[in-house]
Amino acid sequence: MESARILVAVSGGIAAYKVPELVRQLQRQGHDVRCVATPAALRFVSPLALQALTGETVRSALFDPSEEGEIDHIRLADWADLVIVAPATADLLAKMATGLADDLVTAVLLATRAQILVAPAMNVNMWTHSATQENLETLRSRGIQVIGPESGELACGWEGAGRMSDPVRIVAEADLSLGTDSLSGQTVLVTAGGTAEAIDAVRSITNRSSGKMGFAIAEQAARRGARVRLVAGVTALATPAGVERLDVESAREMREAVMAELPTSTIVIKAAAVADFTPENVESQKIKKEGLEDQSALMLRLVTTPDILREVCDNKGDRIVVGFAAESQNVVEAAREKIRRKGCDLLVANDISRDDAGFDVDTNAVLMVTPDGGVEETALLSKREIAGQVLDRVEKIMRERLG
Repeated sequence: MESARILVAVSGGIAAYKVPELVRQLQRQGHDVRCVATPAALRFVSPLALQALTGETVRSALFDPSEEGEIDHIRLADWADLVIVAPATADLLAKMATGLADDLVTAVLLATRAQILVAPAMNVNMWTHSATQENLETLRSRGIQVIGPESGELACGWEGAGRMSDPVRIVAEADLSLGTDSLSGQTVLVTAGGTAEAIDAVRSITNRSSGKMGFAIAEQAARRGARVRLVAGVTALATPAGVERLDVESAREMREAVMAELPTSTIVIKAAAVADFTPENVESQKIKKEGLEDQSALMLRLVTTPDILREVCDNKGDRIVVGFAAESQNVVEAAREKIRRKGCDLLVANDISRDDAGFDVDTNAVLMVTPDGGVEETALLSKREIAGQVLDRVEKIMRERLG
């Protein structure tokens, strides 16, 4: 993600205790962060803590003789690339909706031209009140993005909606807002994760794929303005911001989901580790060792699963199709043979014998193979960075087709 200037506006709710972690998460992404706060907010979070994290004074007074000549509220409003209001109380949302500017935070929010994200936090009855919901509709109609709130136990003792979203989710939404529009108008279909092929009622054949590579691609495609449909196999990963997700388990289920989404997709990226084989017969009950004629062995007959990538390529039309190959030997030769056999526009191959790349790690080093046999190798990078490079190649193909 490119570094951005992010202003965090804090209002007076108990969820303000989460703001230091939000600031840290934003800084870990390389952003320059400053904070402004309402006077009430500083009863819940120490300005010294926020100042220590950001290295900047936390402003809270609209007319401060010691500060106004150096950085006034207009300069703060102009400085920000993005404003995050966290927590956003019912009172502050009401002021924003009516255009009030009676303190520093509301003055900045009224003066800024930056995108604004609000993360509401309040009692469930305040959240569901018609006045709050009408205010939110007004803010949404102005292009302000609302994140959350989450449901659960509230500080007031009530249960229900009203908890401020986790800082990790807020950062993900901020990431999405700071993206580009280079894939605007495109619908990207991504597959990710492994599949599980049932043996009996409790056992299955699967692999070590975590889904991290495919999820990173889905996240980055959404950041570039695409509509993203993610068909996820067996994985514990959270859905990236701005992504529509469909969960499947077996190779056959994945094939059905992909083919159902194919007609509306303009770009297909098959990053899932789909099982090549599945048991011919699946037992409806658990197979017990005691019931076997030979208790030292169980014989399984495996049959091949559908070749989803090949079927997609056979029906690709004007779509751009990217395949993935996980290889453990002769990676270049195997990748060139696979792209020739499948017919995709780009093949991304990685050596899964490496400890620092491939399955279930946060880094990857891949080979980008083109239909003419050309090979480009990346350095060892985060999977997020690899995802960006894959999408850069997709955009290059798009430009070449447009001439």
